[in-house]
Amino acid sequence: MSRREFIGAAAAAGVAATQVPDRRRRPNMVVIVADDMGYSDPGCYGGDVRTPNLDALAGGGLRFTQCCSTARCWPSRSCLLTGYYAQQVRMDPPGEPLPKWARVMPHYLRPAGYRCYHSGKWHLMGAPRVVADGGFHRSYVLHDHDRFFDPKNHMLDDRPLRPVGPDEGYYAPIAIADHAVGFLREHQEQHGDEPFCLYLAFTSPHFPLHALQEDIDRYRATYLRGWDVMRTARWRRMRSMGLVNCELPKLDRNVIPSWNRTPRELSELVGEGEAPYAVPWTELNRKQQEFQALKMAIHAAMVDRMDQEIGRVLDQVRAMGAWDDTVTFFVSDNGASAEQMIRGDEHDKSKAPGSRGTFLCLGPGWSSAANTPFRLHKSWVHEGGISSPLIMHWPRGIADRGELRHSPCHFVDILPTLTDLAGATPEPTWNGLTPPAPPGRSLMPAVRSHAAVARGPLYFHHEGHRALRDEPWKLVSVKGGPWELYDLRTDRSEQHDLSAKHPDRVAAMATLWQAMEDTHRAQARTG
Repeated sequence: MSRREFIGAAAAAGVAATQVPDRRRRPNMVVIVADDMGYSDPGCYGGDVRTPNLDALAGGGLRFTQCCSTARCWPSRSCLLTGYYAQQVRMDPPGEPLPKWARVMPHYLRPAGYRCYHSGKWHLMGAPRVVADGGFHRSYVLHDHDRFFDPKNHMLDDRPLRPVGPDEGYYAPIAIADHAVGFLREHQEQHGDEPFCLYLAFTSPHFPLHALQEDIDRYRATYLRGWDVMRTARWRRMRSMGLVNCELPKLDRNVIPSWNRTPRELSELVGEGEAPYAVPWTELNRKQQEFQALKMAIHAAMVDRMDQEIGRVLDQVRAMGAWDDTVTFFVSDNGASAEQMIRGDEHDKSKAPGSRGTFLCLGPGWSSAANTPFRLHKSWVHEGGISSPLIMHWPRGIADRGELRHSPCHFVDILPTLTDLAGATPEPTWNGLTPPAPPGRSLMPAVRSHAAVARGPLYFHHEGHRALRDEPWKLVSVKGGPWELYDLRTDRSEQHDLSAKHPDRVAAMATLWQAMEDTHRAQARTG
């Protein structure tokens, strides 16, 4: 399948209805989440990483071009799992239990007859037990986010598993897929007459950059041309695909997370090849260029392997005879990361980059390329931090195969879409309390046609960074900075700040943002 063009073959007539009286016709659901993958990394979004399984989902389904995350791992996952903004359910900042009125995905789907399974990252810190608190029937959870090869903290059905030794051949994406495949096989054997929902949450390509050598080798020479050349190539492909129509901005060369290691520390701990800022490629010396190209090769290898493991899980769905009746979603929990830190087992410079015992991060140069053509990175609420691919695939229910959908949407919309597909009507109370009206909307109107999803403004707040999207305008501010205003119809790369030209609009949107902020925090305090 061409990465430059997605021309859908003539599709058989599909069922687009969201209320299916016969339970056997209610679709199965697979929700796949990548971790810190940039908007333009997969081939079907203009990238240079081999992702044939994601490309096939996109070619046989839909790609949403304006899906928004929250810019960080756990807030995004709390939106996916609860259907509320993270601020409404005490997940940004985290540290408290979920409000008693808050439900998690299986609590909505189990009453509709679904068996619910989870494999991978959890990170819903307000509901620490996946089965007991989250309501899943089976779960494999990887809590150790600092080791892809030898995890020390992982659990099966809320029960701790022993740490994995270095000679046991463990690699996180493979293990996550193994458990998912096992759960699906068990489902087929024991519950084959019931629909299922699988929440498949990878930890790739989140730091540390850990990958199998065979996967790294496929990309060893790919990125030697540098991030400037690769950004431009991706941007051009994306424009030709119709994914974006904006400019390619210059690198934000001095913007990095405040918690990054200092340049001196990085040089001492990682080596002279590290690059602490997103400077033009030509400003790097040869040693830096070679090392940075290798880091991006490892990042690409992690995305590549994740795609391979997604393929294995989807092959199991096919083997069950459930393919036509399964809706698959794919998203990334935030943009690529400019973080440069060292955790876990620290970093051993004597070991091969990407192997166990090393701890490398992608860094701001390649993060800028992964987030092409958008500005900034994970944790910022500019487009580079919040823009996520969203692929939706359903052989029986999507007729417009290979098409794009430009309707803006948010992770809070995923759960309402699932309940819509399931024909599930949630009970009006939970734990004796009446929940607030959920902010999300079902995406099914946009699936059926090019109509926009009817909704109000989208709200963002993380680490002091703030934004409000009220079509077609976006109001955004970095922590401690002034409000900026952009017209997203032509300027999604946020190059032309119009705040000085529209002060009344800025004031009105800022007032609305504050009202939403106050309401969300008040809701979090109830229950």
